[in-house]
Amino acid sequence: MTTLQDRPGTAVVVIDVQNDVVGGAYRRDEVVANILTVLGKARAQGVPVVWVRHHDDELVVGSDGWQIVPELVPADGEPIVEKAYGDAFEDTTMESVLAGLGVGRLVVTGAETDACVRSTLHGAFTRGYDATLVSDAHTAGDKSPWGAPPVDQVIAHTNLYWSFQRAPGRTAGTVAAADVQFGTPA
Repeated sequence: MTTLQDRPGTAVVVIDVQNDVVGGAYRRDEVVANILTVLGKARAQGVPVVWVRHHDDELVVGSDGWQIVPELVPADGEPIVEKAYGDAFEDTTMESVLAGLGVGRLVVTGAETDACVRSTLHGAFTRGYDATLVSDAHTAGDKSPWGAPPVDQVIAHTNLYWSFQRAPGRTAGTVAAADVQFGTPA
């Protein structure tokens, strides 16, 4: 269980599923559909959803590329955390949003697997959160021209190492979108 006091709740975190971030991403449509599956389960059970949206010199606030993909629409009242760094906790409102919701467990989806998803998972875990990665609901663009492995291998490796992540008082792991379970919301 989380090491955060009085934070028994769970939230789904959707990281950077923005037009220019996932436009050419590996299995984009399948990943978006799997995120929709997780969102449907969360919303049906009253589990909060927290959106994360990146901006930088190439991903300009307000531009079409910066917008969350049209298939995924934040519901009224679902917070959007704006970020400029890989880890969604760095210099953002993420911690205060989650604290306000009483959340100590995160179910993580989004993009890019090898950047913002990885950074946020580790950032959450080191801050005391339980962190579950939805194994078929994260993706990335191809970075093999710069020496990275093919995206399918990046995803597989991330799922592998996160399924074995451990630390005192916290849990980590992976689960397929179809198998996500929230239990009773706090």
